Amino acid sequence: MTSRLDPAIHAPTRLQIVSLLAAAEEAEFAFVRDNLGISDSVLSKHASALEAAGYVRIRKGYVGKRPRTWFSLTREGRAAYTGHVAALQAIVARSGLSVLPD
Repeated sequence: MTSRLDPAIHAPTRLQIVSLLAAAEEAEFAFVRDNLGISDSVLSKHASALEAAGYVRIRKGYVGKRPRTWFSLTREGRAAYTGHVAALQAIVARSGLSVLPD
């Protein structure tokens, strides 16, 4: 499989969302929003785009009587993120640098 930049992930906010979700099985809307320092509308817009690409699952439910939304990466989303990161690393490596610590 050839690593390539994925346009569905490449936008900075989407890359941040996918990166945060890659570290967890599931994350609540408010957690993602607050960690990225973005507005509800920006998160909703980008999460919907990632869902349309098949990379993010959006689950809605309740905690008590309060509505909540959770995000998780799909199998395809994890694979796309891995490929995207590999492509970024390959681009950086051409300069003789690494995005990985020594």
